[in-house]
Amino acid sequence: MSELNLSTDETRVSYGIGRQLGDQLRDNPPPGVSLDAVLAGLADAFAGQPSRVEQTALAASFRVIRERMQVEAQAKADAAAGAGRAYLEQNAKREGVTVLPSGLQYEVLVAGEGAKPSREDHVRTHYHGTLIDGSVFDSSYERGQPAEFPVGGVIAGWVEALQLMNTGSKWRLHVPSELAYGGQAVGSIPPHSVLVFDVELLEIL
Repeated sequence: MSELNLSTDETRVSYGIGRQLGDQLRDNPPPGVSLDAVLAGLADAFAGQPSRVEQTALAASFRVIRERMQVEAQAKADAAAGAGRAYLEQNAKREGVTVLPSGLQYEVLVAGEGAKPSREDHVRTHYHGTLIDGSVFDSSYERGQPAEFPVGGVIAGWVEALQLMNTGSKWRLHVPSELAYGGQAVGSIPPHSVLVFDVELLEIL
């Protein structure tokens, strides 16, 4: 590749547009995506050239790929749901794990003695959130800054747990997907994910 001149605002913005398109394709790549074909389509459109693919053929191919992506996404969601159920079933057998009627599971790591918040309260917490494979998706500890929020304004698993915790407590929550984000993908959290949180209730505000 010839060396690009990126010394001007115009060339840097142009490069940035390409980066944005590339980021989108990398994060959500259609099956079998061809970068050469992407660049050809981009160049033809920018130059005002006629499409090399008839519109009816293009629409048909989009349908095929969209359906394939839907099948693949459903397979991944089903696998995640199955893995989550198996994880919760095994976790419930461990000593020290309490299973609530909602399906929420928790372990008391540190037993505090302060007041318990109500749904209407605001609280300050530290937390560390992972998927069941241990990958971290969010952590106030890593940011070095506690989080403040209304008890009633978070996922259902947290709403339930916080109202049972004494201030000064630290619990490990094992949250079924239906008490978290369900079938919705949120950030790096896939659909139907069981979430594991270490939650430290620092203060009722």
